[in-house]
Amino acid sequence: MSTTGTHARRTDGGDDTSSPAHDTTPHPGTTGTGPTGTGTTGTGPNGPGGAGPDRAGASGPDAGGTGRGAAAGPGRDRGFAGRLTLPLLMGSLLNPLNTTMISTALVSIGHTFGVGAADTAWLISVLYLASAVAQPVLGKLADSLGARRVFLAGLVVVFLSGVVGTFAPSFTWLLVSRLLLGIGTSAAYPAAMSVLRDEGRRVGRTPPRPVLARLSFAGLGSAAVGPTLGGLLVGVFGWRGIFAVNLPVALAAFALALVFVPKDATRAERAAARAADPAARAQSSVWRSVDPLGIGLFTTALTLLAFFLLDLGHPIWWLLAPFAAVSLALGRWQLRAKQPFIDLRMLAANGALARTYLRHGISYLLIYCVMYGFTQWLEDGRGFSSSTTGLLMLPMSLAALVCSLLGARTKGIRGPLTLAAVLLLGGASLLAFIGGQTPVALLLVAGACFGIPQGLIGTSNQAAVQHYSPPESIGSAAGLQRTAQYIGAIAASSLIALAYGQRATDSGLHLMAVVSAGLGVLLIAVTLTDRALRRGART
Repeated sequence: MSTTGTHARRTDGGDDTSSPAHDTTPHPGTTGTGPTGTGTTGTGPNGPGGAGPDRAGASGPDAGGTGRGAAAGPGRDRGFAGRLTLPLLMGSLLNPLNTTMISTALVSIGHTFGVGAADTAWLISVLYLASAVAQPVLGKLADSLGARRVFLAGLVVVFLSGVVGTFAPSFTWLLVSRLLLGIGTSAAYPAAMSVLRDEGRRVGRTPPRPVLARLSFAGLGSAAVGPTLGGLLVGVFGWRGIFAVNLPVALAAFALALVFVPKDATRAERAAARAADPAARAQSSVWRSVDPLGIGLFTTALTLLAFFLLDLGHPIWWLLAPFAAVSLALGRWQLRAKQPFIDLRMLAANGALARTYLRHGISYLLIYCVMYGFTQWLEDGRGFSSSTTGLLMLPMSLAALVCSLLGARTKGIRGPLTLAAVLLLGGASLLAFIGGQTPVALLLVAGACFGIPQGLIGTSNQAAVQHYSPPESIGSAAGLQRTAQYIGAIAASSLIALAYGQRATDSGLHLMAVVSAGLGVLLIAVTLTDRALRRGART
């Protein structure tokens, strides 16, 4: 039993969870206790014991058993090197890139397989559905099995989806490819958040806001260039090029992660940590920790809801009965399960995190309404070509990219979120007065009103999840954040279909704008009345 302040790694490869991830205050002269023993820290961050957030000192191979804390002082390793974050960024851009990149290939795919627009729309929906379910599932696996393992496994599935899509002999195989793509790309973001959490524990500080902003920037940037890149690939290689492009990216990210992302704890180390940690003892198996029954009920409920929402013009009312029954069963089971898929009790007790999910879902409902609905109106309502429409939306994308970087430089969360909510309301109100004779300059302003919030919301809500979620569950918490975003996307698709019908018109745009303005008011209220944000949460 060591007396130098070392301890065994957590079940997910991180350090001791006995201290909050946000506590960076030195604790002179305290005694640290870890799964393998106890140790006394020194008199400060530069003392013999290296006091820091993890009272028991450094852990695992990162410390080499020296007993010095990771955050030992000037000149020490401050972590979060570019070689660590590069593969995480490459993996995280694949999901948003494939979400928007396929928009320029739908017509070509329909011609190849003789299917119409209603059928090709499922190539978009199936990825959203798969991602909404897979994000929290793989987040839980990252927390219990290891972030590096989950990240690498996801890239393998992405590569397989690229092979299937590139050589798909039928439309059904394309749907299979998109399903695999949704599952595989969903591993990257929650696993990346878990890797950053573990790196923060290793060096004794929370992940810096700029590092989190890079993840947001990767998603925003890839989504912004998706239509342009997709059009280029379809023009040069045909629609199969948008599936094939995932192959080299997945291979490169896999190779870099294999070399630079730290290894997870071994099975023996996880077992030892469970034996010593009462909080982890309940996770006696990975199978129990991911709650397969909860996953099945959640998937069924979300699928029923998606089928209902995606055809609000001709609603299938009877779907609401099984949806309500499955949702009730899901809620009852989650309250009974020892390791629930969605910890309802934790969310009820952690109102700040629950409200973060609500804000994120409402925000992206508004953003996706513009990203898909406004662009359709620019083509159908104003008669612009696809290339001109892309150029008109470019300021929105650039504003999102710039503001994601600016948002990373702010310390608070409430200010950027409030500004974003006000701009979303302003943009939605502006759309209500736009028509066939509106000057192009005003169209650009409307797009910017949604681009600026997109950048601020992405970084701020990401920081809020990092701040409010339990440190040991950051992977699943990040996955649920993305689930809220995808549910917002599905709801936006429903609103667009209801407003436009067969063709985007001025009246349809105005109906969508009025509903969006109402949601903007709700978003402002949710943001301003959040007591946790008023207390000045900072990152």
